[in-house]
Amino acid sequence: MDNVSTHKTPVIKRWLAAHPRFTVHFTPTSSSWLNLVERWFSELTTKKLQRASHASVRALNRDIRAWIETWNDDPRPYVWTKTADQILDSITRYCTRIKNSGH
Repeated sequence: MDNVSTHKTPVIKRWLAAHPRFTVHFTPTSSSWLNLVERWFSELTTKKLQRASHASVRALNRDIRAWIETWNDDPRPYVWTKTADQILDSITRYCTRIKNSGH
């Protein structure tokens, strides 16, 4: 999981202590591989769940599993479409814009 503070709350710590078979590995926020995992869930949401309606959790579960089965029939890797320089330039422009926003 990412290193967000919600994962470190007392309730989460208690749950993890009560379930020792789970080992938590924190990753840096915005890790490139984690972004790809989040992108896959975004794909599931936009292609299958966003406008769907389910009468029960069981129906939702069945729908998600069917989508995953279909996805795995024709797996496609995510490909970065920007270079590191393009990404860094975009971040620089954003930082300049918010720094000079007058807020």
